[in-house]
Amino acid sequence: MDLCGLLALLRKLRPNPDTEARILLLGLDNAGKTTILKQLANEEITTVTPTAGFNIKSVAADGFKLNVWDIGGQWKIRPYWKNYFANTDVLIYVIDCTDRERLAESGNELFEMLMDNRLKQVPLLIFANKQDLPNAMSSSEVAEAIGLVRLEDRTWQIKSCSALEGTGIKEGMDWICKNMKK
Repeated sequence: MDLCGLLALLRKLRPNPDTEARILLLGLDNAGKTTILKQLANEEITTVTPTAGFNIKSVAADGFKLNVWDIGGQWKIRPYWKNYFANTDVLIYVIDCTDRERLAESGNELFEMLMDNRLKQVPLLIFANKQDLPNAMSSSEVAEAIGLVRLEDRTWQIKSCSALEGTGIKEGMDWICKNMKK
């Protein structure tokens, strides 16, 4: 992941170089959120443990700061997600494409949270994760199964990725840079 290129794109979108971008990274437990966060921060991913609360990674360059908030996805933590919605510039939602049994649950969590007024104008990137595994659903299968076509008044995109391999993450971040609210 080339963060310098990402930051250069973000700076072009923002007139004030001291601006911070707040990115909220959500999804069910075991979807791959923390692994994606570690990939973004160019950190080792050999030991990733379940997030009990939240992780924040900040990258600063030339006065620009990108803050990515990774919030745990266990069912006991999900009611607290709403406490992080304020001032979000972009929402990234991660779906485990091998977890067919919980796909409906994941979609329901996503749509419930998108009804919150604080996220109304926030662009949404969905990472269809674990594409490196043979039984993974494609991003189009996931989009159809959870009904993403219902998102008529929102800027959104679904991108296939493998958090372990790091594939697809840069493309998703490029999309974010082009679609972040100004």
